[in-house]
Order: sequence, then structure tokens, then C-alpha cells
Amino acid sequence: MSEQPPISGSGDVPTVHVKDGQGQELLCFLEQLIPLDGNDYALLTPVDTPVCLFRLSDDDEPELIEPASASEPVLSTAEVVLQEHELSLVRSAVTLTVAGELDEPDPEELDVDADDDDDDDAETYELLVSFLVAEQEYGLYIPLDPFFVVARMENGHAQ
Repeated sequence: MSEQPPISGSGDVPTVHVKDGQGQELLCFLEQLIPLDGNDYALLTPVDTPVCLFRLSDDDEPELIEPASASEPVLSTAEVVLQEHELSLVRSAVTLTVAGELDEPDPEELDVDADDDDDDDAETYELLVSFLVAEQEYGLYIPLDPFFVVARMENGHAQ
């Protein structure tokens, strides 16, 4: 079995830094360590809140922008808007994240009717902030589904 990941963090859940090919890192909670075929794989969740960038339009559904890193002027504006809410945009590995104290969503607003199986377009994101760049509206959305990262552990580091 390979070496265990370096454990850090002040709480009960250990944290691990995931590094991508560009050298960006994402601090994650280590949820589960899974040995498989002589390798260790980690199931992780980001410490900061993951967000997705969408282009908004009055006519159509919001359009997910991937990779978000290709939208530098938009992300710069998003940083300024988030700072007004005492939040900061983190351009990390795997996904964009927002650091800071977020308001808890109202449970009644998130309550979905369990009998409503016909709704394929069920809400999967919650709008965090919206803003304009060159007369185009954009939004940063928080995924409502859990955001997991799977990484291979190598020499005590997640990749």
C-alpha cells in the first residue's frame, strides 16, 4: 500500500491539496481513501464553495462557460463584485471556488416537490451573483448537488 496523504487541517476532517497540470491547487477535504490495483485514490470535496460561470440571456437558458479560465475579463469583474460581498474568487485546480462566509440558503426555497418527477430541468444551481461585462450579463452559480473530486494519490500528493 502506498504512503498516506499528508494530513492537515484543524478539524476532524483531513485536508489535501490537489494539483493540476498547470500547477494550480485546490484545497479539499479528504472524504474517502480507496486503494485499487496498487494505487490509492481519494474522494475529495473542496473546502471553499465551488462555482460555475454562466452567460445569461433573456431569451435562452443560461449558458455554462467552460473553461471559465478562458474568460479573463469576466472573471476580473466577478472578483470585484464578490469583494463587495466580502467574498473572493479563487482560480483553483479543477473548478472556480469562492472563499468567504456565504449566507445559508433558505431551506423553504430549496424544498423541491418530491412528486414532481416530470421536471427534467430541475434547479441544479443557485445564483450567487450576477454582473454585466460589455453589456452582456453573467452569473456565478453554486451547484446544489455535491461537488466531488477524484484524485490519484502519488507520493502523498493528490493529482
